[in-house]
Amino acid sequence: MNTKYIDLINQTFDFPQPEFKLEGKELMFHDIDLMQLVETYGAPLKFTYLPQISNNIQRAKGWFDKALKNNDYKGKYSYCYCTKSSHFKHVLHEALKNDIHIETSSAFDIDIVENLKKEGKITNDTYVISNGFKRAQYVTNIARLINNGHNNCIPIIDNYEEIDLLSQEIDGNFNIGIRIASEEEPKFEFYTSRLGIGYKNIVPFYKNQIKDNKKVTLKMLHFFINTGIRDNAYYWNELSKCLKVYTNLKKICPSLDSLNIGGGFPIKNSLAFEFDYEYMVDEIINQIKLVCEEEGVDVPNIFTEFGSFTVGESGGAIYEVLYQKQQNDREKWNMINSSFITTLPDTWAINKRFVMLPVNRWHDTYERVLLGGLTCDSDDYYNSEQHMNAIYLPKYNKDKPLYIGFFNIGAYQETIGGFGGLQHCLIPSPKHILIDKDANGTVTTKLFSEQQKSEDLLKILGYAN
Repeated sequence: MNTKYIDLINQTFDFPQPEFKLEGKELMFHDIDLMQLVETYGAPLKFTYLPQISNNIQRAKGWFDKALKNNDYKGKYSYCYCTKSSHFKHVLHEALKNDIHIETSSAFDIDIVENLKKEGKITNDTYVISNGFKRAQYVTNIARLINNGHNNCIPIIDNYEEIDLLSQEIDGNFNIGIRIASEEEPKFEFYTSRLGIGYKNIVPFYKNQIKDNKKVTLKMLHFFINTGIRDNAYYWNELSKCLKVYTNLKKICPSLDSLNIGGGFPIKNSLAFEFDYEYMVDEIINQIKLVCEEEGVDVPNIFTEFGSFTVGESGGAIYEVLYQKQQNDREKWNMINSSFITTLPDTWAINKRFVMLPVNRWHDTYERVLLGGLTCDSDDYYNSEQHMNAIYLPKYNKDKPLYIGFFNIGAYQETIGGFGGLQHCLIPSPKHILIDKDANGTVTTKLFSEQQKSEDLLKILGYAN
């Protein structure tokens, strides 16, 4: 009988997969021995596999390069990293190995940019695309960056006041972009994004505030929708409306030469994940070229701002199953030695799915379970709603420790969870490990941060100096 966990996986999915394979009874991730990681550092732990950041950047750049050639597209392509997905130094340093640019969203982002410039990681030739709603400190920091010679910093105008605010602090001429306020999917509670300026208002805005303003030059139109890049009618319809605005604007604004299509590439959230990235990129480039040809305008240079796609698939977390609680005839709760609310907040906030697999005991029999966290909050769990299907794991055995891994968690979870700060029920943040691999395939690991101690939390709370 096929009753082992490995049998279940083989019957359900194509396995092994490029990043996942089995050695004996234990799971390997990009050839990283996860049980050895646990034995060395303990659990719970989080890790970042740095090479995957470069891998995904190069994949995307390859798709766009191919699409430009296939479509005889005359514009250039620039890959920007959306820093809000993960601001950590090790993430930026790895990403910047790949000749990319930066997208910022708040005042302190500019401080990071200036730090990277001092270290020689970026230069004045690096594009800094400054998005977000801008007030006081953000405006001041953008102005300081431009005044110090970074002319490739392009503030993306989000509302009607920002040009004046920037003009007051920037000494000379500067380039700008405009963000389109896209219309949201019908199922949303509101119709139009709070970010940017409405489709119908962009050309009048250009005529009233930019056309005769000798200090500013419009270079970029910015387009992004909340659901990201998907092969559905909603995405193609919004892109079509964006291109109509671009061509209308281009006809009266010769300096406009770039279209920023934002981010939104999905990342793998189950072993059954499928998404034809290459087709989507080729079709986007094709649609842009067709519309520009129909309207008789030059095609724009293309910018993207991939955040989750850049860093998401580099991250993972490993927990130990501490205990099993049989709460009724049908529900078995496997309690982990950490919290989903604090370490994977998107599982709680938006029912986000991640790849979840046991790290060991793949040749044991399996059972259906629910996963519970350590906090006293009823929402601290991970079940079939997030996981898409029922959760099956090797059967609990108090004498045989079970470790489970969550993968592709590298985007947003640290910042949303408040890295280094207080956590719900004072559950400590787990230790964080950085994993790298050299050209010869030699793996190195380094402790980035220790698990929080009670003294750390007591100091934040004012109980200790």
